Amino acid sequence: MQGFGLIQLTAKGLYCAEGDFYIDPWYPAGKAIITHGHSDHARLGQTAYLCHPITEKVIQHRLGLVQTETIAYAEERMINGVGVTLFPAGHIPGSAQVRVRKGSETWVVSGDYKCHADGISEPFEPIAATHFISECTFGLPIFNWKSQAEVMAEMNQWWAHNASMGIQSVVFAYALGKAQRILNALNPAIGKIYAHGAVMAMNQTLREAGVKVFQAEGLSDGTKESLKGSLIIAPPAAAGTPWMKKLEPYRTAFASGWMAMRGSRRWQSADRGFVLSDHADWKELNAAVKATGAENVFLTHGYKSAFARYLQTQNYNAFELDTLFEGESLNNKPEEEATHASGLG
Repeated sequence: MQGFGLIQLTAKGLYCAEGDFYIDPWYPAGKAIITHGHSDHARLGQTAYLCHPITEKVIQHRLGLVQTETIAYAEERMINGVGVTLFPAGHIPGSAQVRVRKGSETWVVSGDYKCHADGISEPFEPIAATHFISECTFGLPIFNWKSQAEVMAEMNQWWAHNASMGIQSVVFAYALGKAQRILNALNPAIGKIYAHGAVMAMNQTLREAGVKVFQAEGLSDGTKESLKGSLIIAPPAAAGTPWMKKLEPYRTAFASGWMAMRGSRRWQSADRGFVLSDHADWKELNAAVKATGAENVFLTHGYKSAFARYLQTQNYNAFELDTLFEGESLNNKPEEEATHASGLG
């Protein structure tokens, strides 16, 4: 067990001994505060889950009948004398940073976050802290995102070109979060928009939680003629599977921050890559760290060694934390498991 004060890093994840709760535990651990619904953060087997109301709907959809309790953004909950508050992380709908405080000691656990608006998630709010635990999935200067409007204009143009030739356009994107922000930003005047079953199910879950999501059509409702020139959103796990045969002829694209690394194997033999991430880029990571005013910064995910060294040159006390999962990937293992387990893959 690695202790830093109120928060300790254990074999099961981040633990607050005084409050007797974990934050996004990796294994069954007891009482858990969950930052968001991606399956590398919301894991099966906890005795109780405390989260934002939108995340509760996602957890129930993915994990089944589990004991959940919700807390609104900015509402402080006292747990065994420790104050716990959720604040928007901007990562996906319902995502939250967790502030843990007692006396003069304040921690903020960011979970996953981004600082730019996506039109579907509550925007990121910087929170003052003495200790900040930050992801740094894209913690290198080469990662600088274009605006969502620019990226979606490129995607719509690519789709329109394919449609003009009677070719289907298949965009691979996470079923939770990225799929919905893409759906809401597509131009339906170009053609019909369909979604893989896993995406359709998540769309419905988010609608039930009050999130506005474009009404894509299910592929079971499509015909060979109606599919012609359409755009289909599917999870990365569907790439290269027999499921794709029904969509021929098609062109494929991945929507991911990793598309900024041209020539990388992460292209996965796709025809096109769109740099669209649900994580902070280099500038956003630096801005978020600065805004907290934290004395100590603990880094998880991705390029944590490089980012820690850089922060140290900027006079921060920056440290690396080794965690079980390492942020966004094109074929994130837990996301694949969630898709397959749903029976909708």
